[in-house]
Amino acid sequence: MRFTLSSTALSNRLQTLAKVINSRNSLPILDSFLFNVSNNQLHITASDSENVMQSVLTLDQCDGDGNFAVPNRTILDALKELPEQPLSFEIDLNALTINVMYQNGRYNFTAQNADEYPRVQPIPDGATAITLSSSVLSDNITRTLFATAQDELRPVMNGIYFDLTAESLAIVASDGHKLVRDKNFSIKSDVPAAFILPKKPATLLKNVLSKDGGDVVIKFDARNAEIRFADGTLSCRLIEGRYPNYNSVIPQDNPNQLTVDRKALLGALRRVLPFASESSQLIRFHLESGKLELSSEDIDFATSAKESLVCDYNGQAMNIGFKGSSLSEILSNLESDEVIIKLADPSRAGVIIPVTQPENEDVLMLIMPMLLNE
Repeated sequence: MRFTLSSTALSNRLQTLAKVINSRNSLPILDSFLFNVSNNQLHITASDSENVMQSVLTLDQCDGDGNFAVPNRTILDALKELPEQPLSFEIDLNALTINVMYQNGRYNFTAQNADEYPRVQPIPDGATAITLSSSVLSDNITRTLFATAQDELRPVMNGIYFDLTAESLAIVASDGHKLVRDKNFSIKSDVPAAFILPKKPATLLKNVLSKDGGDVVIKFDARNAEIRFADGTLSCRLIEGRYPNYNSVIPQDNPNQLTVDRKALLGALRRVLPFASESSQLIRFHLESGKLELSSEDIDFATSAKESLVCDYNGQAMNIGFKGSSLSEILSNLESDEVIIKLADPSRAGVIIPVTQPENEDVLMLIMPMLLNE
């Protein structure tokens, strides 16, 4: 069997798929990419047994069809230093040998038997399907991924929750200290459905989804999901379990409202955070009409910092504490020039919303306060 394709196209696709493969695999064959040549196309598969990503490349020339597996390190190292040029593959499927010819040389290495590679179980026909723009999904994953937890006792918190209702598709993540909820009103269903996407497939999607606005189709049942996008397919195991009622923790009436320039607040936070206690990362907010003062201190090392910002604040004078790194992450994952921070009192959660919302979306972030020693 012979085929020819671009070295750059193959290298780029393999580097993306390589992120699926674990450093240690339960099955030795999972250290390899599965190559399937048929109908003048090369289908490449990478798997860690729970996540399977498949991608398709059109071949320049092709003579014969077949399957074989290629050790991932061997092929990646072989392609890494090659400039753009045609690569000609010759594969002996009986002897399992691969001969790769390029402009000034050749590589010879051994293939693996494709029959050992585990096959993907298709999602049943009755599964729920959601169609949305790749740019919207990419933006939502980027906005929520940082808020997922790493909690062995509550694995449901370790993923992104997709909650499809008659009103909207809500995409939610929380670690118990911060929460992100994005509602997309253009996607809804009379039949409610939900799933929890683990962190690894979410990160893989974030890296592969294009911003060109092509559609992504997500099919899912109680245990698995299949996500089809422009360059391929990702099949993954879902996190099973009941996600907490996220709406119940979002305050409905926080009367004290602060409007502030997002980048100015983020800059001030980054300047005072190095002077906070390393263990607590506590930043104190002092709020009064037209003024926000941020301060931090580390008693053990006798360091402190203070900075004032001009803002629009309507509410009672207040001192409230937040974890600086968490607030920094929240502000970094919003795009609006200004943000509104709604507060009730120093013991209740603060709600952060962008002044300018994305089209057909409602983005809300929540942060729990920290106790201040007055």
